[in-house]
Amino acid sequence: MSPETFVDLFRSALWLVTVLVSAVIFPSLAVGLLVSIFQAATSINEQTLSFLPRLLVTLGALAVGAHWGFGMLIDYFHELVGQIPQVIG
Repeated sequence: MSPETFVDLFRSALWLVTVLVSAVIFPSLAVGLLVSIFQAATSINEQTLSFLPRLLVTLGALAVGAHWGFGMLIDYFHELVGQIPQVIG
């Protein structure tokens, strides 16, 4: 296996992980920001108030994006299997 092939495979794997994680993390970050602004405006310092909405949004993002994420993983796996001759030879 040439170094270029390994770097290409590693780069595409890192990009896939970045896209899949950001699809779940960004909605949670947005809700966390909104809740923290609400807490700052009302002077409520309850830690559990910020946890539950972020948990629900994260689970919702996973539920909505699971089909898309698994589709991307399957496409990447097919790409890897298709590159086996190039990696070996």
